[in-house]
Amino acid sequence: MAENRPPDSSRRSERSRRAIHDAALGLVGEVGYGRTTIEAIAARAGVGKQTIYRWWPSKAAVLLEAFIDLGNRAARDAGEQAAGFPDTGDLAADLKVVLRATVDELNEPAFEAPTRALAAAGIVDPQLGAEFVQKLLDPGLQLYATRLRAAQEAGRVRADIDPRIALELLVGPLTHRWLLRTLPLTHAYTDAVVDYALHGLATP
Repeated sequence: MAENRPPDSSRRSERSRRAIHDAALGLVGEVGYGRTTIEAIAARAGVGKQTIYRWWPSKAAVLLEAFIDLGNRAARDAGEQAAGFPDTGDLAADLKVVLRATVDELNEPAFEAPTRALAAAGIVDPQLGAEFVQKLLDPGLQLYATRLRAAQEAGRVRADIDPRIALELLVGPLTHRWLLRTLPLTHAYTDAVVDYALHGLATP
């Protein structure tokens, strides 16, 4: 006789959470952030909207958590969860590898729509903006800072630079071009940004 076990509420909750994440990401990609609603997310996920409000205070909070989960899943699938920032001893080459990968991610539709939505929402919602920076941006920026400090210790960049300012010379131009769509975001562009940042603009 089969054992009659009670339903596993934690597994059911995880399935619902994943369905809500997928619904939020899908809707933002299809109709945009402005037209994405809690009601639409609930309908697509097959849950009641009160389930969403029990776990998140707003659609922005749903999207932020969904996007973090998407990034973690992508990293696990690629086997890069613990890879960190490359350190081959060639700082320029390492920076170009990472920035090229960043370009590929920013140009990937699955990542582009939610990233733009969260960046825009964070401008008008300071709390969300702070969470966006803390949970999504800062971990990656810290990897840049650590790599630049290693280059300082190896004598490959000036000892007096502030790594936090230096990394903005690398990621800032990409963010500007991507957010404002001034020109295409390409590997050639990122390579030029690295060369300009490391070698400067003035003649020797």
